[in-house]
Amino acid sequence: MTTPFDALDWRSLSQEALDRGLNNGGAVAGSGNMVEGWEKLSAEMRARHSAHLNLSYGPRERNRIDFLKAAPNAPTLLFIHGGYWQMRSKDAFTTFASGPMAHGINVALIGYTLAPDATLEQIVAEIHAGIDHLAGRLPELGADANRLVASGWSAGGHLTAMAMLNRHIKGGVAISGIYDLEPIRHSYLNVKLGLDEAMSKRNSPMLLTHDVKPMALTVGGAELPLLRQQTADFAGYRAHHGLPVTYEEIPGANHFTIMDEMAKPAGRITTMIRQVIEQI
Repeated sequence: MTTPFDALDWRSLSQEALDRGLNNGGAVAGSGNMVEGWEKLSAEMRARHSAHLNLSYGPRERNRIDFLKAAPNAPTLLFIHGGYWQMRSKDAFTTFASGPMAHGINVALIGYTLAPDATLEQIVAEIHAGIDHLAGRLPELGADANRLVASGWSAGGHLTAMAMLNRHIKGGVAISGIYDLEPIRHSYLNVKLGLDEAMSKRNSPMLLTHDVKPMALTVGGAELPLLRQQTADFAGYRAHHGLPVTYEEIPGANHFTIMDEMAKPAGRITTMIRQVIEQI
């Protein structure tokens, strides 16, 4: 019988079990092929929406934002890619703009420097710099500067939660994220991240004070138990502190197939994004 995720304590796991319990790629057969498919579809979508690609928000190579316009004076979703802060790029995720854009929501995708070329704290700072830059440019791009929300997948879910601290972000939708960095600090993932205890705690959304902004949290029902636990615990944290939150496990979805629910106009994540925007 499988241990329910709410009974898990990562501190009681062996090093091997902890590392395996955080390895999303290893847990999903064919995940590499899925990502290759995302990249192909994203390249096609970038070709169709090429007017505002790679807008620079900072001095480093990955300090770039793609802006895909859906409608004039519309709200904008800022999407933050995942890859455990050390893999992937924004260019693989453009395809997931399809769902929100079908409802007249602009989508911006932000890049950031990967570890070990940046610490996690520097990555968080880049996200805030990108948000500030984008917010200042939204009027000239023909978007509503007062309706900017954030979303992100995996490590991007963590960065979405950190982005909620930015005054320009009015709400968020975090997908399969990490909200307590301590398990990460003790795992194989920290070889490149180099987290110490102080940095881990400074950048763990579970330990921070948040403004009262609407936030939706979602995770796949077929994801690794430690990932499901992260989302459930953060939802509980927000509810305990009286912060607006909805929590949903998407039945049968793993860490990769969950993104299908953003690609589809009628997908559950697309609906969550619309509902958050309606609240701001």
